[in-house]
Amino acid sequence: MADLSDVLNQLAARVATIVYPGGSGQPSISGIPTKIYPGWPVGNVLEADLKAGKAHISVYPRGPDRKTTRYLGRSWVPITAPVHTVTMTVAGAVVTLSGAVSAQNLLVSLNGTGYVYAMQANDTLTTAATGLASLIPGASSSGPVVTLTGAHSVFARVGGIGTSIKETKRQEQQFQITVWAPTPATRDATAKQIDSILSDATNMALPDGSAGIIRYAQTLQTDQLEKAGLYRRDLIYSVDYATTQTQQFAEAIAPALNIVNAQTGLPVSTSNP
Repeated sequence: MADLSDVLNQLAARVATIVYPGGSGQPSISGIPTKIYPGWPVGNVLEADLKAGKAHISVYPRGPDRKTTRYLGRSWVPITAPVHTVTMTVAGAVVTLSGAVSAQNLLVSLNGTGYVYAMQANDTLTTAATGLASLIPGASSSGPVVTLTGAHSVFARVGGIGTSIKETKRQEQQFQITVWAPTPATRDATAKQIDSILSDATNMALPDGSAGIIRYAQTLQTDQLEKAGLYRRDLIYSVDYATTQTQQFAEAIAPALNIVNAQTGLPVSTSNP
């Protein structure tokens, strides 16, 4: 789930990419060392760094957020597609497993009946084949190969495990991106570039797979502390972001076909097509 700390961290990281476009081991856009972090500066550390010709950029929430939830009952939305790392090959009555083990479901449909084995974290292809064979009447395994008996209709499927997300609420918070610099030229060069790039942004990707909406709000500047060698500009941006839940989901690989007598309402047969 995304929360306030995730937005703070992502904003600080985004600012870092602007201030150090060539990498953190290369000079900053202002030409002086610049510390970038979520949170408020520690007074004595900031003072010492300014005297040493260094700058700070802090990212801090300005105050109470605003509820922006549009509606309830949001549905689950897939954000990570299921991945297949195992391949199942059918040749007559023989099913062969190959590939790499990961969280997946293995299906063998034998004569209209499906048998599913969920691969475990400590499985190998051999143990997965053994587990699958143990579910199928009359089947046996040797290594990664499953041999069936009495087979006249056989197919195999692999179902991966994906991730889905659901928004539970949304909120909007203003964030104060403050440039603390030892000279007005340093402050202006840094703040100008940050503001130019952030003002052109619309979405912010968050670690849980959701997206925040970023918008410019206002700019504040003060030279009141110039005698202390401090020149400051505050760039205020708002971010509308979601609180979310995530869960894993498995691909459907064994659909059931139910045939019902229309006159009696009684089931006639069930099969796995």
